[in-house]
Amino acid sequence: MTSRLLQILPAPLRKQVFRRREAVKFIAVGGFCWALTAVINYALKVTVFASKPVTALTVATVIAAFVSYALNREWTFRTRGGRRAHHELGLYILINAVGIALNSAPLYLARYAFQLQTPHISRTAQEVSDFAWGMIIGTLLAMVFRLWAYRKWVFPQTDARPAARRGRKVARVSFGAEDSDRKVA
Repeated sequence: MTSRLLQILPAPLRKQVFRRREAVKFIAVGGFCWALTAVINYALKVTVFASKPVTALTVATVIAAFVSYALNREWTFRTRGGRRAHHELGLYILINAVGIALNSAPLYLARYAFQLQTPHISRTAQEVSDFAWGMIIGTLLAMVFRLWAYRKWVFPQTDARPAARRGRKVARVSFGAEDSDRKVA
């Protein structure tokens, strides 16, 4: 499936995407989990955590983190590893705890340090502020930290779990003038 998606891209872009495929996959998983976080966050904000937006965001982020682990382990970093599964999961949880704090900190600052909440500002401005500080700024901070930390500590060794050993096929990917056989992730 990935090779079909790569084929529809223009050759120069396809080459860049292929070179940075791990980061591209990480961003794709992150985008899906971001949308999941947004849906859960707003569902919680309008129901059980109406007066606790930071708690709603934290709970949503925790749920999305478990989904992210499964997707990142089996797709983004599927050839990386080098640690026993329980050690890898423990590091992942620790790194995500830091990531969740980084994700929630901007919203906490906006709400409680900068007073960007009703009655100091309108309800609409509060929701825009929550989205900007929590879902955009917080997510970007956490995303950069997580990508770095996952590569460094959770999935440190490249080719620790080769795709070929796991039944993946090697696909022919064309980059235009120079064709080469590469493993498509």
